Amino acid sequence: MTKVLIVDDSALIRRVLSEILSEAGFEVAIARDGVEALAKVDSFLPDVVTLDVQMPNMSGLECLDRIMLQRPCPVVMVSSLTADGAEETLTALELGAVDFVPKPDGVMSLAVDELAPVLVEKVRGAATARVGRAHRLVERLRARRGEIKSPARSPRPARIAKAGVETGDEPEGLVVVGASTGGPAALETLFCDVPGDFPWPVLVAQHMPATFTGSLASRLNGLCALTVSEVTGPTRLEAGFIYIARGGADMVVSRRVSGLVALPAPADDRYRWHPSVDRLVASAMAQVPPEQLIGVLMTGMGDDGAREMAALRKAGGLTIAESEETAVVWGMPGSLVRAGGADAVEPLEAIAGRLVAMVPR
Repeated sequence: MTKVLIVDDSALIRRVLSEILSEAGFEVAIARDGVEALAKVDSFLPDVVTLDVQMPNMSGLECLDRIMLQRPCPVVMVSSLTADGAEETLTALELGAVDFVPKPDGVMSLAVDELAPVLVEKVRGAATARVGRAHRLVERLRARRGEIKSPARSPRPARIAKAGVETGDEPEGLVVVGASTGGPAALETLFCDVPGDFPWPVLVAQHMPATFTGSLASRLNGLCALTVSEVTGPTRLEAGFIYIARGGADMVVSRRVSGLVALPAPADDRYRWHPSVDRLVASAMAQVPPEQLIGVLMTGMGDDGAREMAALRKAGGLTIAESEETAVVWGMPGSLVRAGGADAVEPLEAIAGRLVAMVPR
């Protein structure tokens, strides 16, 4: 039986999470704050920890930092759907957390009905997740102040893409990237190694709520040589740019008089996950010849993106799947590999190099 340690300073939230997970067949223990959590990590030996972001005595980020040093195990953050909650959650994912769920609010009975299936799915997925090397909290804070360079990041090229991009010519091709569980940290690793003169626009579908993708785009924009932005309206696709789909909805590629554009679209019920990787790839194939498309499928639960990227490869496009050795969860890229849809299977650190090699110069 999978053992889950619930860490939250709210008695109500502890009870709600405990009831959901117990009814789903998990063995549950609780901790009221980070200090108690660290003791129970050693005594209860959980397979998964759910961890509140904001707690007294010891914050969720400090507790996570200690867990990843003391006894690394999969951690799912419980976060408020606010701008501050998004920033803290993205930092937690950089520190080693594998996923997050929204903290219940509003009418509790309605919130629980929405939370229960998501929580159970993410905890089950986390129990199978690979816990990789995490950045220590002090490293992250110093790196942001410019005191040290992050040891996991290669020196990035100059930000030449932000000096101005020619808008007269349509790009010769597109790159479509899909990710879910473990994706934010994986996207950082990927894009920090893509040079600023990369000639094709990059479109990203990362499974996330709407309040998180703007923060993700802003964070990546401060780290990468390419310009990164969230697509909130019709946006012309240009070389030197990475376009992040707005969370909780989908993104599609369309054609206007001015050229190719990315458009936000209401979530389509035919697709289970959003922003949908399958829908994004299918829309790109409808507008661009397959030989001018490259699909990259990275860490995540489920199989979103596998069907359409396999179809892309069959039609003459190129595809890259993240390898099992580096993926936090090998669900999405593994589904692509099993479907025979991957031209290349690469560890995370090698994907950027393979991508650059695939694009004609």
